[in-house]
Amino acid sequence: MSVKIEFSGGLEALFGQEKLSIDIGGDGTIKWLLGELKGRMTDPRHDLFLQDGLVRPGILVLINDADWELEGEEAYELQDGDTILFASTLHGG
Repeated sequence: MSVKIEFSGGLEALFGQEKLSIDIGGDGTIKWLLGELKGRMTDPRHDLFLQDGLVRPGILVLINDADWELEGEEAYELQDGDTILFASTLHGG
């Protein structure tokens, strides 16, 4: 099973890329995916993406173009071909 991950709003700088694909060898949830993504960060400042193991406030998460709150948030069971977008809504000024 494979899912596509996209980053925008500055998050791509934390991962060194805008898109990636992750193969999942079985059942996986968004919470599992967050741990996997933390391990793939090229920037050591994990707190810019995660807070207490969950997506920090100010980061929009879309699952197949739908707000993750409608899909069960971190409990969402990943499906083959899913596209997960992480977009920071926090901007400096």
